[in-house]
Amino acid sequence: MTASAPAPDYAWIEQLPKVSLHDHLDGGVHPQTIVDIAAEIGHALPAQNADDLKAWFEDNANSRSLASYLETFKHTLAVMQRREDLVRIAGEHALELAFDGVLYGEVRWAPELHTAGGLSMEEAVEAVAEGFAQGAAMASQRLRKPVMVRQILCAMRQNNNSLAVAQLAVANRALGVVGFDIAGPEKEFSLQNHREALDYATQHFLPVTLHAGEAASLDSIQEAVIDGRALRLGHGVQITDDITITTLGEANPEAVTEDVDADQEVMKLGNLAAWIKDRQITLEICPCSNLQTDAAALLTDIGRLPLEQQKRARDYASHPVAMLYRSGFAVTISPDNRLMSSTSVTTEFIKLHENFGFDWPDFFQLTLNAVDGSFMPVDQKHSLRGILQDYYSTFAQAQEDLPEESA
Repeated sequence: MTASAPAPDYAWIEQLPKVSLHDHLDGGVHPQTIVDIAAEIGHALPAQNADDLKAWFEDNANSRSLASYLETFKHTLAVMQRREDLVRIAGEHALELAFDGVLYGEVRWAPELHTAGGLSMEEAVEAVAEGFAQGAAMASQRLRKPVMVRQILCAMRQNNNSLAVAQLAVANRALGVVGFDIAGPEKEFSLQNHREALDYATQHFLPVTLHAGEAASLDSIQEAVIDGRALRLGHGVQITDDITITTLGEANPEAVTEDVDADQEVMKLGNLAAWIKDRQITLEICPCSNLQTDAAALLTDIGRLPLEQQKRARDYASHPVAMLYRSGFAVTISPDNRLMSSTSVTTEFIKLHENFGFDWPDFFQLTLNAVDGSFMPVDQKHSLRGILQDYYSTFAQAQEDLPEESA
């Protein structure tokens, strides 16, 4: 028998300090926690133990449909209606971030979906804040891993509570609320229905990130940045629909010389894509999730075929994340839903390394992009940048000091 090759050692990626900007609280509940709470409240589950339940979530999330993907959340939301359960789940989520190497994380959730058990939205926000504080304290004391967790409050596009959620977010900055989001079905429900909430957030200087360019294309993205005044795009991956691949001879004939190939392929950005790139509007890219929901176009089709003929990315290597990053967009990497997508920032980094050859300078830049796009105060950004620069400087020096055969 031929001995199998040893598994790659990715401890260095696991240990990298990270920043996560697109992390759903109800998409990251531990399976055992769901089993425990469901037994207490009498909620029927599709599987009776944590391992089988985890597998069920992964199988049902791999639907190639955002609508079907979102159906899995009925079980996580069911166990997040009591105060003590929100405290527990938020605490566990903060610990999960620490295990993932995340130094700073913005975790989003929709308070309006957690009132079925009698909690007010205000009480739900207080419970989540308490849980994050407990989890961060435990991570620091027991794991010696610092983590700062902040809340982004989501309103749902299909509901009529967005103004109340925006007001709740503004009123609870002292509890660690740093931003406002509108999630839910992009195609069916316009942001025009939530203008009052978006105006309120703007008037009170509350940063906004909006789900756009995940289940819908350029109209959704344009609406988010113009009408929604979004500083970040939740996913935004369908900005590739505004990219054309052409030749240098067609794009810039004057650049063609004897030494320059006129048939060399170049990327041409439409007005919206150029605006997103030039203003460095942050893209919260979640590759594993995008593959499950058919959010991303097939890399080799982008810009070469009409939109209606472009196939969807089916594996990591065909996702356009590397193209967007290497083209200068403000790409950040997040897990979206840790449970449904069976992922983490570490997992995404490993897949970027395996499929696109990303190395530590790329992870450093991606993390700096996340710091720049975060909703933390600028002084905290400077401090975190310093921590990252010190870490990567030491890391880079260690790589130089390795023997040549080891490096």
